[in-house]
Amino acid sequence: MLDIRQLRDNPEEIKQRVRNRGGDAWQLVDSVLECDTERRKLETERQTLQQERNSLSKEIGMIKKSGGNADEIQDKVRGINDRMKEIGEQADKADATQRDLLLQIPNTPHTECPIGSTEDDNPEIRVWGEKPSYDFEPVDHVILTEKLGMLDFENAAKIAGSGYVVFKGDGARLERCLIQFLLDVQTRENGYTEVSPPFLINRECMFGTGQLPKFEDDMYGVEDNTVFLAPTAEVPVTNLERDNLLALGDLPKCYTAYTPCFRREAGSAGRDSKGLIRMHQFDKVEIVRIERPERSYEALEELTGHAEAVLQKLGLHYRVIELCTGDIGFSAAKTYDIEVWAPGHGKYLEVSSCSNFEDYQARRMNLRFKDEEKKNRFCHTLNGSGTALPRLYVALVETYQQADGSIRLPEALVPYFGAEEISVR
Repeated sequence: MLDIRQLRDNPEEIKQRVRNRGGDAWQLVDSVLECDTERRKLETERQTLQQERNSLSKEIGMIKKSGGNADEIQDKVRGINDRMKEIGEQADKADATQRDLLLQIPNTPHTECPIGSTEDDNPEIRVWGEKPSYDFEPVDHVILTEKLGMLDFENAAKIAGSGYVVFKGDGARLERCLIQFLLDVQTRENGYTEVSPPFLINRECMFGTGQLPKFEDDMYGVEDNTVFLAPTAEVPVTNLERDNLLALGDLPKCYTAYTPCFRREAGSAGRDSKGLIRMHQFDKVEIVRIERPERSYEALEELTGHAEAVLQKLGLHYRVIELCTGDIGFSAAKTYDIEVWAPGHGKYLEVSSCSNFEDYQARRMNLRFKDEEKKNRFCHTLNGSGTALPRLYVALVETYQQADGSIRLPEALVPYFGAEEISVR
């Protein structure tokens, strides 16, 4: 949620930065300020009436003490009380309306965020490794894993419908090994604390990280949408600190977690739907940072590096791009996407988005810390996929496929898998 003081002080700048995202959410800024003006006007009137009531109450006491009649003044106090009650109701209504409007306005992109409207405007920041070459025609993961009996889409559809998969045999084993590997890298090497959160999340937490109200149609809700299946571990893990006032020495908080993720992917029908590319249920290891504002952008570079380290250890070619204003997520101020090369598809696939949300989520969650001057300030929150499993799985098997249809495993995974390759048995 945006800082109302920034909207008051710099309304045109905020509107322009939100306008750079595209859409018409910037138009809500004026409505927010109208509510804010009304709310502050009511508060000023309430304070004036409070002072008048206090003065009259003292006068009533003095009159009664001297044996006089204070009925007329008491009637005036009762009128003031009625008006204050009315003001309270009006102020509560204005406050609720203002909050509802603020929840609909996305975060302002960082001032240096590249301005653009689509993913074609995302600049490439860096590239690691080289695209692998083969002395045969590489196939995609669907063909490859079908021959090896690793994935079963047909029976998954029979169980749950399209957009699901059954991992089988060595396929399930590889899935399990990758999750363990990803968690070990983030905990043992990068210093994150592992947590295993609930996979069901209440509405308050979904509002806290920005999934609600905008993306409710993308979520799987249960019990009349009072709780939701986790769309990503970002939500439960960041909300671990909701409503907390942290000591300066508590920061940074660094968490990692594995969760299955559930998304309807509303409006994405037909987009990259082949095989594991776009699933309604998928595994992901998330990394979350809670930082003091002064070092959150330094932390973003660190967090992105921690996500990249996974791909480097697996020997997978990838690139890092920065998202432009029209492609950045609703709650993010700055985002790097990491895209890994999938030889069988002949294109890059996103496996991680690493974002700094500044204080946008913290305001929604009331997550604060006490600084050196003992002032309460909002934290900055960050997260990234470390990484999402399906597309990592795709890139891995396609990169390490061999001419005979087997899959060689990268050295880093061999101790986890217990073999050097996956082949037809």
